[in-house]
Amino acid sequence: MKLEVKDLRKSFGDKEVLHGISFSIESGKALGLLGRNGAGKTTTIRILMDVFHASSGTVTVDGKPFLRKDFRIGYLPEERGLYPKKGVLEQLMYLAQLRGSTRGDAREQSMRWLKRLGVEEYAQRKLETLSKGNQQKVQLAQTLVCDPDLVILDEPFSGLDPVNSQILKDVIQEQIESGKLVIFSSHQMSYVEEFCEDIVLINHGDIVLSGNLDQIKREYGHNRLVIGLEPDQEEPKRLLEEYMGDLIRIVGSRKEQIIVEMKEGCTRKQLLAGLLKRDLVPEEFGNYVPSLTEIFVERAGDQA
Repeated sequence: MKLEVKDLRKSFGDKEVLHGISFSIESGKALGLLGRNGAGKTTTIRILMDVFHASSGTVTVDGKPFLRKDFRIGYLPEERGLYPKKGVLEQLMYLAQLRGSTRGDAREQSMRWLKRLGVEEYAQRKLETLSKGNQQKVQLAQTLVCDPDLVILDEPFSGLDPVNSQILKDVIQEQIESGKLVIFSSHQMSYVEEFCEDIVLINHGDIVLSGNLDQIKREYGHNRLVIGLEPDQEEPKRLLEEYMGDLIRIVGSRKEQIIVEMKEGCTRKQLLAGLLKRDLVPEEFGNYVPSLTEIFVERAGDQA
């Protein structure tokens, strides 16, 4: 199954907030939908869920119009959306039946997911009596209780300790491997890197970066190196600029590492020889592999 979003636009009054969003996702893969607060991620998600109607553009599955009624969608919102004063099992069953399950199946699946997530003992408790982490697990249970075709996870790890985070990671990986369409939205870039093969980065309603994450990292790391000088050498950035400025351009830093870009004609061998000639002995000298956080800041930060 392949879901495609093409040239999605959305306006509220005279203000256009999405300016032609396009991306695709296939079964068995997770797509990272990224962006700063207010970038347009939530609006895009709400269009997929048929909460908003797009001003223009199309959403298709295997080339046919994506009709909400024909697909089961599991949505985990960033803000908790369950009823705090209602019982856990009661509302899971209610929400499952709203999405087409029989009462018997709704109960069976609700209990299965509560047990899978380690919160079955709270089935008869009011949601508000649970800890923040356990409430988040109940939210995930309601996301998956209908066996959705499309799973949309918005900040799913909010409020979870490391043990519960591992349980959630296992569940998400199971959903991906079972052939679901998974859209993963988070500001915790380490989780995005763990689950997502492809990313879409939205900034001010435009896609500023999209594609395979590994390929994007290779492109960002092209012709860049990390250099770490010996600790007794003062002001390593100044030394590199002063003595090696004809060969490199400093583009950033990581703790005690300097990230440099080699200028045209410069080779690694030439650069290393130049460092040693000036007694700038590198403790570290290797390829620069950017983190998703660094890419995000470069493309969606204030300077962008």
